[in-house]
Amino acid sequence: MLLNMNFSDVTYFYLSDYHGMEDIKPMYFSIFLIIYMTIVAENVVLIGLVCYEKTLHEPMYFLLCNLAVNGLYGSTALLPALLSNLLSHSYEISLTFCQTQIFALHTYGIIEFTILAAMSYDRYVAICYPLLYHSVMSQRVVKLIAFTWLYPMLAFVVVLIFTLRLRFCGRTIDKVYCMNYPLVKLACTDTSIDNIVGLLSVVLYTLPQIIMICYSYAHILRICVVSFSKSKHKALRTCIPHLLATINYSIGCVLEIAQSRFNISHLPYKSKLFLSLYFLIFPPILNPVIYGLSIQILRTRLFKLFRRKSRQVKNNVARRLLVW
Repeated sequence: MLLNMNFSDVTYFYLSDYHGMEDIKPMYFSIFLIIYMTIVAENVVLIGLVCYEKTLHEPMYFLLCNLAVNGLYGSTALLPALLSNLLSHSYEISLTFCQTQIFALHTYGIIEFTILAAMSYDRYVAICYPLLYHSVMSQRVVKLIAFTWLYPMLAFVVVLIFTLRLRFCGRTIDKVYCMNYPLVKLACTDTSIDNIVGLLSVVLYTLPQIIMICYSYAHILRICVVSFSKSKHKALRTCIPHLLATINYSIGCVLEIAQSRFNISHLPYKSKLFLSLYFLIFPPILNPVIYGLSIQILRTRLFKLFRRKSRQVKNNVARRLLVW
């Protein structure tokens, strides 16, 4: 009875994957700090550019702006805590903070995929119904954006409720952050219902988005096949950034599932760390680069904005020198 009480009242967990960073913690801290600063800088610039330039106030760029906001949301749920743990000698996390991080990281993943699905619909309307694009999307973009945020958060609450009722008999999580499945595996009681709910939720969180993306690109490809070469080239060019972002995110999800659900203890530590962090780091850091380099209007506006700011700085410096 005493043993059960001690284990079932576990309120702190040990994140064991930090142990592999012990020898070169300063190097890992520097790398992750640079990564976080890069993610913040890239996505803030992209959000600021879309908000600042009135010519970019279109449905496509509003959705892109939300993709950047979600990148900040997901990386902030992970990296500040990771950096804080690297500065400490105790790699423990409270149950409350663990559950909060689970909610943030899971909803980040679902929101990312939902926004990508909404962006595929945007490209479908733009290419298949170009004359109706502005009238259709201007009416629906606010609803789409609200849906991409509210649906994942409300849907994941159901899964989290099942996790909140559990009591735990283990304290070690083989990661540098909390996720739902590793936490559920530490439960004292039978988790069959939790596993069923988890599998059903994966279908619920991914199947509608997959159907939307496949449906949109099936129609886009059909239009490309029957169109002239210039139209094909233009249509495919507008889809390339979205396809690259979707592929990049999908790779991250596959790697996360592989390292969470299967035994990969035979892999080197750095490989396991890479697999576990890919979907939380690479989409937020690469999406602004993919869209910024691929979409000409974004490149043009960004260069103009920097040139304008540069001229303002030079003029201010010149005025101060004259006054001096």
